[in-house]
Amino acid sequence: MTKKQRALEVIERLKVQYPDAGCSLDYNEAWKLLVSVRLAAQCTDARVNIVVEKLYEKFPDVHALAEAPVEEIEEIVRPCGLGKSKARDISACMKILKEEYGGEVPDDFQKLLKLPGVGRKSANLIMGDVFHKPAIVTDTHCIRLCNRIGLVEGTKDPKKVEMALWEIIPGEEGSDFCHRLVYHGREVCTARTKPHCDRCCLMDICRQAGIS
Repeated sequence: MTKKQRALEVIERLKVQYPDAGCSLDYNEAWKLLVSVRLAAQCTDARVNIVVEKLYEKFPDVHALAEAPVEEIEEIVRPCGLGKSKARDISACMKILKEEYGGEVPDDFQKLLKLPGVGRKSANLIMGDVFHKPAIVTDTHCIRLCNRIGLVEGTKDPKKVEMALWEIIPGEEGSDFCHRLVYHGREVCTARTKPHCDRCCLMDICRQAGIS
């Protein structure tokens, strides 16, 4: 089985296992996902979803958040960790959206990468979930599972994993595929305990299961 054949089989099986998998960050506007994904660094999505409620209650749109004192943003987002740097990035990002993009989030990958605090993972998440364009989000679950399954070879570098997956994952499948990997990584192919291979829908095609 080639990597591409394995990838296509993994995609189909995860579709069956997690038909409704999607982004676990709550948002109803593009700029809110941009804020949440910055706060999610080294923090759980569940906590981010709680914290942003208070943030949006006080600063309900891009313009309000752009004008907000950084110290007030920091006070609210502190429970997410790294409060000072996250508040600084969010403030700077909202100012750019207000001044350069009329309060809208650009639907261009390279423009997203130029926003403060936005890396490839965040930009891909925005491109896929908000704008429904081809995207591959290489978070920790994606990197771990793709190495175990055998879709990539021994690399934990997010960009290298992303580039390798672009070669074998159909663009239109990438975003949902990565969300399903998150679900599978949390429930079955776990990081902090031994993977639950006995109840994994991928066991017979997983490289790691085959050699363990």
